[in-house]
Amino acid sequence: MRLVRVSLASVNATVGACRSNVDRAIASVKAAAADSASLVALPEQVVGGYPPEDLVQWRAFIDAQRAELERFARETAPLGCACALGLVVARGAHLYNVAALVHGGRVCGFVPKEKLPLYNVFYEARTMARGTAGLYDTVGGVPFGDLIFELDFGTVALEVCEDGWSPDGPMRRRSYAGAELVVNLSASPFRLGIDETRREMIATRAADCQATVAYVNMVGANDGLVFDGGGYVAQNGRLLLAAPRFCEGAHAVTLDLDRTRRLRTENTTWRADQEAFAALAPHVTRVQVDAPTRGREALVFPAPRNKSFFLPQEEPTRSPRDAFCEDLLDALALGLGDYFEKNGCFKTIGVALSGGRDSMLVLAIARRWIDRRFSELPPAARKAKARELLRAFFMPTRYSSQETALAAEQVARDLDVPFAVVSIDEAFDRELAAVEKMLQPGERLTPMARQNAQARVRSERMWTWANAAGGLFLQTSNMSEKAVGYVTIGGDGEGALSVIANVPKTVVNYVIEWLYERTKHEGIRLTLLKPASAELADDQEDERDLMPFPVLDACFALFAGEKMSTGEVAEALTAVFPEHAQDRLKEWAARFVRLFSASIYKWVQAPISLHVGNLDLERERALQLPVVQRSEWDK
Repeated sequence: MRLVRVSLASVNATVGACRSNVDRAIASVKAAAADSASLVALPEQVVGGYPPEDLVQWRAFIDAQRAELERFARETAPLGCACALGLVVARGAHLYNVAALVHGGRVCGFVPKEKLPLYNVFYEARTMARGTAGLYDTVGGVPFGDLIFELDFGTVALEVCEDGWSPDGPMRRRSYAGAELVVNLSASPFRLGIDETRREMIATRAADCQATVAYVNMVGANDGLVFDGGGYVAQNGRLLLAAPRFCEGAHAVTLDLDRTRRLRTENTTWRADQEAFAALAPHVTRVQVDAPTRGREALVFPAPRNKSFFLPQEEPTRSPRDAFCEDLLDALALGLGDYFEKNGCFKTIGVALSGGRDSMLVLAIARRWIDRRFSELPPAARKAKARELLRAFFMPTRYSSQETALAAEQVARDLDVPFAVVSIDEAFDRELAAVEKMLQPGERLTPMARQNAQARVRSERMWTWANAAGGLFLQTSNMSEKAVGYVTIGGDGEGALSVIANVPKTVVNYVIEWLYERTKHEGIRLTLLKPASAELADDQEDERDLMPFPVLDACFALFAGEKMSTGEVAEALTAVFPEHAQDRLKEWAARFVRLFSASIYKWVQAPISLHVGNLDLERERALQLPVVQRSEWDK
């Protein structure tokens, strides 16, 4: 047997915090070494943080990463385990996103990323250069290029994130060149459902390449990107380890690399493919790593937990509904909490409660972060933390109902959040009177102006509170409202962080109903009693102003996601909603597209938002649309 213990160490790195990031990485390696790890995998760009964006154009930032890598090598040398970790290095005028192998106190090699994504939330090709097949050079005396590493337990290949997502990535080339263990270092953002996709992809790559594949992901949030951490080890297609997500930590599995070699020997198809590929493939350079890995003699054969090599292993499972809601809430809570803590300029978190669903959900997400962040504390201490860090405000006008007032107060009580009621009626009247003095003959205050004035008074008050209390002012609008401009610039479109701006209203409702089933909080029950309403005018209901939210969200998915024309959207809606008349669906489709196109100027001004799906309404992240445009093409 050729036993090796592979540890996946998810680290919460902050962009630019090179020293602190390496401190966290060293702590993770020490924990992994105490668990007898032979090789520790740490995330992509863990030294400098991800995504660094144009910060990489400061050469001092690149130099700092290299200096911290050398410190990492020195301080992990006594631990005796090889380490793979990510950073950015310079080679002449080019910058590369690389995986570095460190062992025995020295940097053994740099392997540059080959597949640089330039889609969705990724912009790496804007500043980074690609690695290429057969490349070999040295950077500061360290081998650089298309490398594999000979260690005392076997042959290891490194790659970075997107390299593993392509079936024609470097994994195949390096496996055919002799790599038995492929380590993929990732900073892969959370998206709903991505965990199952990653799991299947890693297992598939391990089977295709007849290799052992170890995948580790970054955890934490930087700006609007949330990284859910975790990772997998799959041997020749069989999953051996699934590391926990949404938390830092090192998790390991012992495996027998002789099994990978034996399965390669048995598999005639793989052998034939390897022979054909090797005859044509570019040369992959082998780097000899002489320092031994310590402690492998104490490793024991990884016996099945149920003592059977034939029966399935029993694994705890979650229902799809639980998995969906818990993952979404954990991602949003992590994104909110890291934004609050990593910025270092906030003391408290404030939410303007309306008594409606969106603001209630945002406050619940903030409270969830408290419970996760301070999970080691007893319940009473976590309640105290909530009272210390969170604030809720209800700012009614004459249009606010008694039902929403009671719901807002109860929600704050359920979540242990200090609550204040501060009417804006007088300020609203003063604002209208002041604006009337600005109007020319024939101009008048419109109903829309009266509604928006209320939202703007509330926003101004929240910003003043934020200045006074060092508060993080959370914006509470959802994706559906944002898509059609059902928000007020300078009003409810304001805030320092938009928590649910990429969560459609149908998902908001779904998650809130799930939360009520789980918690039975009275505040949630009261919130659900009343139809969604902005309460800026008498007898107002959101769906009556717009259209049913399931239809609106379907329009968004079809037009913005599937890139359908208005006519195609209307045709698809008839299949999704046969209960509605076709003429009505055509009217809604046309209305959505008109509102969406006219509202781009609004959402490009919105606060930074948390990325949780494949389609964001944030111009710098996912859906890049011109503000000034006409729809003459849309027939």
